[in-house]
Amino acid sequence: MTKLSVNINKLATLRNSRGGNMPNLLISAKDIESFGGQGITIHPRPDERHIKYQDAYDLKNIVTTEYNIEGNPIPKFVEMVLAIKPTQVTLVPDAEDAITSNAGWDTVKHKDFLIDVIKEFKQNGIRTSIFVDPNEKMIEGAAATGTDRIELYTESYAKSFSEGNKKGIIPFVNAAKVASELGIGINAGHDLSLDNIKFFKENIPHLLEVSIGHALICESLYLGIENVINMYLHRLS
Repeated sequence: MTKLSVNINKLATLRNSRGGNMPNLLISAKDIESFGGQGITIHPRPDERHIKYQDAYDLKNIVTTEYNIEGNPIPKFVEMVLAIKPTQVTLVPDAEDAITSNAGWDTVKHKDFLIDVIKEFKQNGIRTSIFVDPNEKMIEGAAATGTDRIELYTESYAKSFSEGNKKGIIPFVNAAKVASELGIGINAGHDLSLDNIKFFKENIPHLLEVSIGHALICESLYLGIENVINMYLHRLS
């Protein structure tokens, strides 16, 4: 089945809004895993407005499933990832002032840069993934960098699905087929939810992992996080 990695950024946002340590991210990560979560994802940004760099280090000894660290590979980020050696690093080209990730890599334009960064991570035993739009040219460019996986940026799919247009899945199906043909693993994330995840999973071949945070935490406010995690697992099975 497709693995569910839970992004805990929103829990960090809630903690930071009051100071102190509530909710406690380390306890939350343990609980999420005990509820069935198959991975923990974090996305530390340079301004540390939700996940702090120290959180990334502290979680290293807590996460027992897959540990995925996302971010723009600026020097501070690269240094941190090499020190922690998570299961996976997902490279995201987000600007420092971005509210959330809003575009995938231009893997053709940034090919040489990505090759250098990915090579360093892989030499240290860290699985690599590149955040990309469902564009076949960008998938082919990703393959040329030596990355292990791609993460399909699913905002456009989620928007189309919410409007009743299921044809928004088509570019993702085509992108996934190209990735599979090129031997790249397929992850996905951004605006996936309980409403749209089942249809996405049913139509994307060889989907290895989804990373879900914002929707999952919002849904948990009403339904409870243990219940929501198991609802996702059921839809992904």
